[in-house]
Amino acid sequence: MFAFDNSYARLPERFYAKLAPAKVAGPRLIRANAPLARELGVDPDWLASPDGVSALAGNSVPDGADPLAMAYAGHQFGHFVPQLGDGRAILLGEVCAGDGTRYDIHLKGSGRTPYSRNGDGRAALGPVLREYIVSEAMHALGIPTTRTLAAVTTGENILREDGLLPGAVLARVARSHVRVGTFEFFSARGDSEGIRVLADYVIARLYPDAAQAKNPYLALLESVIARTAELIARWQGVGFIHGVMNTDNTSIAGETIDYGPCAFMDGYHPATVFSSIDHYGRYAYDQQPRIAWWNLTRFAETLLPQLGEGEEGLAAARNVLDSYPAQFAAAHAKGLRAKFGFSEARDGDLDLMEEFFRLMAEIRADFTLAFRHLCDSAEGNDTQLRNHFENRASFESWLDKWRQRLALENDISLPGRAAAMRAVNPAYIPRNHRVEAVIVAAQEHGDFAPFAELLEVLTTPYHERPEFARYAEPPGPDEIVRQTFCGT
Repeated sequence: MFAFDNSYARLPERFYAKLAPAKVAGPRLIRANAPLARELGVDPDWLASPDGVSALAGNSVPDGADPLAMAYAGHQFGHFVPQLGDGRAILLGEVCAGDGTRYDIHLKGSGRTPYSRNGDGRAALGPVLREYIVSEAMHALGIPTTRTLAAVTTGENILREDGLLPGAVLARVARSHVRVGTFEFFSARGDSEGIRVLADYVIARLYPDAAQAKNPYLALLESVIARTAELIARWQGVGFIHGVMNTDNTSIAGETIDYGPCAFMDGYHPATVFSSIDHYGRYAYDQQPRIAWWNLTRFAETLLPQLGEGEEGLAAARNVLDSYPAQFAAAHAKGLRAKFGFSEARDGDLDLMEEFFRLMAEIRADFTLAFRHLCDSAEGNDTQLRNHFENRASFESWLDKWRQRLALENDISLPGRAAAMRAVNPAYIPRNHRVEAVIVAAQEHGDFAPFAELLEVLTTPYHERPEFARYAEPPGPDEIVRQTFCGT
């Protein structure tokens, strides 16, 4: 059973709408995340039992839960919407892990709420499987993220543009579901007291050190900026594209949240977009660092009344926001140096690394494989990397410069350097064609074996396993996925 302690439900009533999840016809467990359950102090056997599945589907409310839909607003593709909120999700409650960290237990696809607008509040099986796969892959890659505790089918079909699809519910786990858009909800209403209460709540739950600062709200802004800069740097390092970086999809906890039309790049190009609704490339791969800064600016605007009077508050906000580019650049450079095998910073590193990316972009080199083959080159085996770049003269010139740069670091053996590089350059990512194949097998044939196997592969993304070699391969010409979809 869950041992709930629901701090968000103790906030003022205007923060949420209390209601129970909608019941479904015939819930069946797809998969329960036993390791995560144990971390949260939840019995995995109970989770997979009829009572557990009933709770995961929303058919019963566990003892101690206090279900609610959270209110929030948000800038969607730059346009402000004053009321959004959990339109197809319910926060069941919060549990405390063994280390004392508090986590939300959140059901996604659990029916209509007062914030559903014209939506049905349900989730299709495909997006549920995608979020399960990608969120757990991100965790294994070492990227802060919401996670998936379990997924169940509902025994019901739901109507989407492409017809009737099997329904499902995802049980999501997060440090918090408070977003930039949550603060915008109160700011849009001129509710300074609501912002103060929310900020105090976030500080107590996520950033307790900020409470000791001269201005705790300024310290909160600094903390959120630092976590977000680190998060986006990690995204960039593995070729991840969120797809919809609206402010309502920007977590105050510094976690990746709301896996809709997300994807990992195969062939590298900085302007890559997958989302079917991102018509102008606002959230393209190379725009993610800038958009995160834009979203953080919207967060800072909501805090202005707490940062100081008039120009004092504006100056404080600008000063902190101006630190973001340098923080992102430092985190990104640190991650890239590790990927290229550099243990220390030297002049010329950034130019050398940027040249490699330019060479990749020229031929749309596979992002993941190019770096994995670079690990082999660190041991002197250049065959695969040369084949990847078609033995171009420009690449040979770069390779010589890279070797000269590696020669300046004598603190590690060649196998040791290659091993260190393999620890940050994954062999396996949730490639889009593999994810789509899993979804098709489940939706059209009721076959969840491919889903289970893909999760098994992605559990250890940095460790090559010969039996799963095919999962490291890029898509064939007829397997390339060029668009991903939100699922609402």
